[in-house]
Amino acid sequence: MLRIDMNPTHTFGEYKLRHGTPLPFGATIVPGGINFSVFSRHATSCELALFKKHEDEPFVIIPFSSKENDYHFIIGNVFTMIVFDLHYEEIEYAYRMDGPYHLEWGFRFDKSKYLLDPYAKLIGGRDVWKQQPDWDKQYQHRSRVVFDDFDWGNDRPLEIPFEDLVIYEMHVRSFTAHESSNIAANKRGTYAAIREKIPYLKELGINCVELLPIHEFDEFENSKPNPTKPDELLVNYWGYSTVGFFAPKAGYAATGKFGMQADEFKKLISDLHANGIEVILDVVFNHTAEGNERGSYISFRGIDNSTYYLLTPEGYYYNFSGTGNTMNCNNPIVRNMILDCLRYWVSEYHIDGFRFDLAAILSRDDKGAPMANPPLLESLAYDPILGKCKLIAEAWDAGGLYQVGSFPSWGRWAEWNGKFRDDIRKFLTGEAGMVGAISQRIQGSPDLYHWRSPTASVNFVTCHDGFTLMDLFSYNHKHNEANGENNNDGDNNNHSWNCGWEGESTDEGVNFLRKKLVKNVLALLMLCRGVPMILSGDELGNTQFGNNNAYCQDNEISWLNWNDLEKNRELFDFAKKMIGFRHDHPVLRHNKFFHNRDYMNTGYADISWHGTQAWNADWGGGSRTLAFLLDGKHAKDGAVEDNYIFVAINMHWESHTFDIPHPPEGIKWYLAANTDMPEGSDIFANGEEVLLEHQYHFLVGARSIVVLIGK
Repeated sequence: MLRIDMNPTHTFGEYKLRHGTPLPFGATIVPGGINFSVFSRHATSCELALFKKHEDEPFVIIPFSSKENDYHFIIGNVFTMIVFDLHYEEIEYAYRMDGPYHLEWGFRFDKSKYLLDPYAKLIGGRDVWKQQPDWDKQYQHRSRVVFDDFDWGNDRPLEIPFEDLVIYEMHVRSFTAHESSNIAANKRGTYAAIREKIPYLKELGINCVELLPIHEFDEFENSKPNPTKPDELLVNYWGYSTVGFFAPKAGYAATGKFGMQADEFKKLISDLHANGIEVILDVVFNHTAEGNERGSYISFRGIDNSTYYLLTPEGYYYNFSGTGNTMNCNNPIVRNMILDCLRYWVSEYHIDGFRFDLAAILSRDDKGAPMANPPLLESLAYDPILGKCKLIAEAWDAGGLYQVGSFPSWGRWAEWNGKFRDDIRKFLTGEAGMVGAISQRIQGSPDLYHWRSPTASVNFVTCHDGFTLMDLFSYNHKHNEANGENNNDGDNNNHSWNCGWEGESTDEGVNFLRKKLVKNVLALLMLCRGVPMILSGDELGNTQFGNNNAYCQDNEISWLNWNDLEKNRELFDFAKKMIGFRHDHPVLRHNKFFHNRDYMNTGYADISWHGTQAWNADWGGGSRTLAFLLDGKHAKDGAVEDNYIFVAINMHWESHTFDIPHPPEGIKWYLAANTDMPEGSDIFANGEEVLLEHQYHFLVGARSIVVLIGK
């Protein structure tokens, strides 16, 4: 009988080849070899270049189709083959694509360019943070192969309800780079270093960290000398310029020089989960590091430019991101890549959620116009693997599309609530006419999300982009001179107030007022419905010295100074106890809006509004006072029972006496927090609240918040 080998092995020189499988894309270890698969709709040919690690020249270049060797490893628009007998730990690989160069059609093929695999799971070339690369190397960012064999033990998704989260936005390097972090010098600013700070996060009460971009990026992109320190380099510090979406940043790993960044990052996630802390990644799918027409060939531009980017009719790049190019996110190929990427991070890294940078771009079509039902956002909302992930949108972009309250959600998406940020800032700095808006923010912004849920609102006052919380009350104006852009960068509309002195002050009155205002923010964040997010370091009184756009500052401007923990111990203590107060009281946390009525027949509405006079809120345009009462018998729609909570807010520059609503018989009012009091008397732990001497009225100091608990 004649036996026919249905899948014969071919050769190219000394290398044995076989037809590969088109899916999954990328480089996948298979028995005896590695399967390489890459898509290009418009390339006419493709070659696989194999390198020894760190070497500039490939040791072999294998075409995917060869008449001479009688093979053709192409299926549809996918180039795919298996190369046998390769040691995955010793090689790097690249593609070279040939095809037309026609700008009006969006084609920019250049066969001379070595191209990074868009699906590369590890990327070399920037293995050690800020270690100067060899700029003569023609292949800077280098695809590597990973074997996903990390032992996760009993790790499982925590699936903490959204309403129970307290999110801590953190830059991996900034958190521990300063010598005061007491981390060994060779580990500062790494994934491994964060593991040593987990007890700190637990003490603070954090149950979710949101990490600024950890996808591989190039810190040397657009680097330049620091105008204030010529021997120091300004770099791409925040990382909002992705080189590879599937690979963790090697320079953030203490083991990056050994190629062990994947395992180091997985160990961090495993340890955070073991301590009850979820991990959300800040992801940047709106643009890439390739930039505009003058940018470099890294990956997408040379593989299939017209597929991956939004292009004008002339073949130039639409720039809705503000950084040179915009990804064509609703193209089916790009959409599938984003889905594949997020599925990979969930399945292989056990990530709990994602925050999408400039997410409004994800709703644009191939001409840049907003879509009513963007297929990418719908796919993410209904994807089975992402089914229990947190999805958070920064619901605006640099092209002017602002979708806060209107971002397409399908019941899944939450949003960074920029209106919460702006309204709270205005109110706390004394602007009149804000009490109506503040009442909405306290309730979880039903004016924005009434058809959704209060958990659609991620409540924040500060984030990486803008002033820190201490700087918000220390500077009237931004001070970004160190960025080398003549202080023209960064937002001018900060709604900040310096409390009478620009910058650091030795005046005790100024410093007391600043700390009081910081406490006011922390209190409101924890008292409002929605999902609170605080910026890493705000609980320490961290300062960036007035810089509200520290995107390039890898120095003391961005790094947390852990000496502030002792300097501002009262802020940390207040933050810790205020977060604890939120955790202890379910009446503050719910995935449904208040009804503003007594639906449990307790004699009190679930939330009622008051002013200096009980039951009589002042909604006038000049009002700067507001109070509210929460009936704990309505907690979680009556599913659990909690205490009564009364909050009196006075943002006037004079003290005011507030009437306290009479509680039910047998209930007494206790003082839980008073931001007008000095350290030690400003907040009390659960069970240590102080019984009020006068049960019917309370003097609330200027620009202060008082929290009472009825029990």
